[in-house]
Amino acid sequence: MNKLIHYIKFFFLLLLLISSFSTFVHAQQGIQYTQYMYDGSLINPAYAGADEALSISFLHRDQWSGLEGAPQSQTFSVHSPFKNPRLGTGVFVHRESIGVHQNVQLATNLAYHLPLGKQRYLSFGLKAGMLNVRSDYQSLQNGNPDPSINDALFSGTDFNAGFGFYYRSNKLEAGYSIPSIINRTINVNDTISLDPINLNHLLFTQYHIPVGNNFILSPGFLLKYYQGSPLSYDLNFLTTFKSVLTAGVSYRKQESVDFLIRFNLTPQFQVAYAYDFPIGNVSRFAQASNEIMLRYIFKFKYDNVNSPQ
Repeated sequence: MNKLIHYIKFFFLLLLLISSFSTFVHAQQGIQYTQYMYDGSLINPAYAGADEALSISFLHRDQWSGLEGAPQSQTFSVHSPFKNPRLGTGVFVHRESIGVHQNVQLATNLAYHLPLGKQRYLSFGLKAGMLNVRSDYQSLQNGNPDPSINDALFSGTDFNAGFGFYYRSNKLEAGYSIPSIINRTINVNDTISLDPINLNHLLFTQYHIPVGNNFILSPGFLLKYYQGSPLSYDLNFLTTFKSVLTAGVSYRKQESVDFLIRFNLTPQFQVAYAYDFPIGNVSRFAQASNEIMLRYIFKFKYDNVNSPQ
């Protein structure tokens, strides 16, 4: 127990040092995924190496398809344990475009997996990297410059960091993370500021319930909190058949009902798709969102697998 407390203090101290490293950073509302449960490294750096093999994921999200200037994003994640299985590392690359704004994030994840007993681990993770923000207002002017716009093209790169905790066993996954200490507010002047209090907080859990020899039921949720905004959440329920086909539904608070399906074409290669159907006030102006995910895990023996994914 003393060793565990020591590790927790160490990671919090390191986070404070990282936070003080940057005087000016952009703030961002956070990256949104529907299929975050398939690769925990997308939302939590503590997941790096938890698959106990080299894992590669690519995800493309087309939000509110057909709406001009709507968000589009691509994410590439690769992570693996070291020779020492208690350590994991990975690389995270994310590109997002919203209207005239484009963000590119490049980060490295580092995780430590502390064994708590048979098939149970508590992991600590850090993420550090760079965030580039580019705003091309000139594209809105159509050859007619507007003197009220001071900078037709804005571009800036800043330090970025995050951290997380993750618990896993054969049946239960639970994690808490602040994936980014950077909070970017888009406005005409693209002002830059650091606010170490207004951070994105994510709390995730999923429970795996075997039903007979062929099915696994996986209820779960993701809580999302940003200071000054109402608490948001995703509720999801997935069913897996013979480790080959996964299908389910998710509800995103006052925003969408999502339908998910995943095929394990081989024990290593997964193809997944999510369709987000907008509801409530969002449905008045937004169209459906589509998300495609490809994932490959370089693992060929599945005996004594510690990761439920």
